[in-house]
Amino acid sequence: MNIVENTSARVVLKPGREKSIYNRHPWLFSGAVEKLDGRAKAGDVVPVYAAKGEFLGKGFWNPHSAIRVRLLTFQQETVDVQFFRARLQNALALRKMLIGTDTNAFRLVNSDGDLLSGLIVDQYDDTLVIQCTSSGMQLHKPMLIDLLKELCNPAQILERSEGNALRNEGLQPVIEWLLGGETPMVDIIENGLKFRVDVKGGQKTGFFLDQRGNRELTGKFAAGKSLLNCFSYSGAFSVYAAVNGATTTSVDISEPAIALAKENFKLNDLPAKSHDFLAANVFDYLR
Repeated sequence: MNIVENTSARVVLKPGREKSIYNRHPWLFSGAVEKLDGRAKAGDVVPVYAAKGEFLGKGFWNPHSAIRVRLLTFQQETVDVQFFRARLQNALALRKMLIGTDTNAFRLVNSDGDLLSGLIVDQYDDTLVIQCTSSGMQLHKPMLIDLLKELCNPAQILERSEGNALRNEGLQPVIEWLLGGETPMVDIIENGLKFRVDVKGGQKTGFFLDQRGNRELTGKFAAGKSLLNCFSYSGAFSVYAAVNGATTTSVDISEPAIALAKENFKLNDLPAKSHDFLAANVFDYLR
């Protein structure tokens, strides 16, 4: 499947509004756009030009969003399947360089951070959880899924596109299995520790992947001390503290979250008798 760029349309900016692109900002807001020459539907790849005719880049057009264009490239290059394959390969290579072999759960694609505006991919061992939060990524989702299968060989792919970002794009929430689906509870390793993740029903995409460094740091600070973990979710901060010799109390209003926290302690051979788990309203508990 090839992406065919919309050659019959182009976006023209108001005078002086190209400065953000010179600074490599990937979003163009509605106030910067003078006009759309030609016709384009939401998600089409269109070229962007300055008022004086200078080519500035190419990106996803969306007339329904305050972000009129999400730029994919600042170069005069073809945006096709190979373009997206190369972007995904770059993202994969960067993670392999930065993340150790004792961790198999991380953000594989970070939207604009990887010049793939509106695409988020979280990897949990052999399960991928994706979010397509821009009209362009939704439109070209079949192609993206094929590329992820080719490059990552996952056992499962779950889409969890939801939240304000989707509404701002004029899109509807999507939560569905695109591949597999037999194992919504996935076991992962983070910094050598084991965790069970509910990729379909859990918070975010199942786990707060962005807190990996904070969890490790907290574990070191808590060594030999006592830790009160409020809004503990699945108890990951508590696990890090416990393996460093701390006694922990984990409090969360969600009973399933507390049950998952107990499972995570068992996965790491931590004796539950040395730790407390409470399904309670944190504010009531602190009173």
